[in-house]
Amino acid sequence: MTADELHVAVEPTDDGVVVIRVRGTLDGWSGRSELVEALEDAAGSGGRLTVADLSGLLFADSAGLHALLNAQQSHTGSGVPLVLAGPLATGVRRLFEVSGTSGAFTFADTVDAALSC
Repeated sequence: MTADELHVAVEPTDDGVVVIRVRGTLDGWSGRSELVEALEDAAGSGGRLTVADLSGLLFADSAGLHALLNAQQSHTGSGVPLVLAGPLATGVRRLFEVSGTSGAFTFADTVDAALSC
């Protein structure tokens, strides 16, 4: 795996939390379908919380943002909270700010902080 490839690891816990760790680049060419599938599965799992760990995300573009917005909508519809955990890379944080979508998500500084949401 190179630094710019997208890598997604799903880590379910015994207490109904699904942690999805995202590393690399999230764009229209990076195979984001793996992330989309992981997020959809988590939304439909009946768990109590999904945490998307974006601390290893180096870059995201509008296609990546679209995937996260759809995931937020799916989670809301399923009644499963979705928390995006950082710390976020400057470019990733900026994407949320510039697009005006920061308010659509719940953010936490770390995965540990997200687990207490």
